[in-house]
Amino acid sequence: MIRLNLTATPEWLDLAPGLRLLVGPLTTALMVSARADPAIETLPEGASQEALALAMAKAVARRAVLDWEGVGDDAGNVVPVSPEGIDALLEIWPIFEAFQTMYVAKGLILDAEKNVSAPSPTGPSAGAIGTAPPARERARTAPQD
Repeated sequence: MIRLNLTATPEWLDLAPGLRLLVGPLTTALMVSARADPAIETLPEGASQEALALAMAKAVARRAVLDWEGVGDDAGNVVPVSPEGIDALLEIWPIFEAFQTMYVAKGLILDAEKNVSAPSPTGPSAGAIGTAPPARERARTAPQD
C-alpha cells in the first residue's frame, strides 16, 4: 500500500550531530525539475554513475532545502542557504550519504511498497519462466498394471 502524505509540509532532517536541513516534500515536480537541471544536462556523455548521482543529489537539494542549522564558514559564522553552499555541503561524503538515505531514498522506497509480484494473466504458471532445459525426446508412457 502506498501511504500518501497530503500535508506536504516541510520537515527537518538531522543529517549529522548539530547539522539539520529543512526540506520540502519530495514531489514529482521537484524530481522532474532536478532532472532538467543544467548540471545534469551538461554532464559529459559516458559520465560515471557516481558523477551522475552527485550531480542529481545536488540538483535535488538545491530545490528541496529551505533552511538549515549548523552550517558555517571557515570563521564559524552562520551561512545562509545558497545553491553554492548546498553544493559544498554535499561534497562532504557523510552528508551526501545521509541526504541520499534520509531524503532521496524515501521517494525511491515506493518501489519496495508495491506488490512483490504481479498477478499472472492466465493462471498461476503463466508468468513463470522455465528453469530446466527441454527434454531431448518424448518420455515413454508408464507401464499399466
